[in-house]
Amino acid sequence: MLDQAIESLKTFDWGTDLAPLAPIDDAIAASTGKSDARKEIEQKLLKALDSDISRDAKDYICRKLTIVGSSDSVTLLSKLLKMESHSHMARYALERIPGSEATQALIEALSAVADLLKVGVMSSIGSRRDPAAIESLKSSLVSPNALVAKAAAVALGQIGTAEAASVLEKASPTPAVFDARLTCAESLLANTRVAEAKKIYQSLSADELPRLVRLAATRGMLACVAKQS
Repeated sequence: MLDQAIESLKTFDWGTDLAPLAPIDDAIAASTGKSDARKEIEQKLLKALDSDISRDAKDYICRKLTIVGSSDSVTLLSKLLKMESHSHMARYALERIPGSEATQALIEALSAVADLLKVGVMSSIGSRRDPAAIESLKSSLVSPNALVAKAAAVALGQIGTAEAASVLEKASPTPAVFDARLTCAESLLANTRVAEAKKIYQSLSADELPRLVRLAATRGMLACVAKQS
């Protein structure tokens, strides 16, 4: 049944009946906790993904790889990541596949894709919150493309470590950078790293900074006091 369902992907698009694909979902559900079964499903899906099937079919497979995908999926997804027609769903899958290989694929894509795709890749990097990406994001903070620079700041804020905050502190002060620094402070405070969070809030309390930034920093410092009490 699984092989037949995967075979039906050759004629699939989002306007067709999904019933023939139901055995794929059934097999994935049945493979929970069974690494060998899950690996077999992944390999069958990857073989189909690497064939001449429609964009919709490839999108469907990427969605399933968010569940059964492993490091084995990274190489093929990395190739799709560089294609405008498939980049969104490829990064959607990579964003959810565990392991450093997926993070590294997204990092390497930053130097290989156009700015339009780079913004999306950075969004996925930020969602993974992997500190390994900090150095690569750092260079994008000074991109002449405002959208790229903003996406880099947002991703660093999502990573939320003291190192990410330090990189942001040295960046040109923009609304996105201020927001990202506040996000870092919130993340550090949530992880009971109060002293590091307080340092960021204090640095954002200077009189010359925008009023809304100073207000957010003041609230943050009050939260630090409450955390310590």
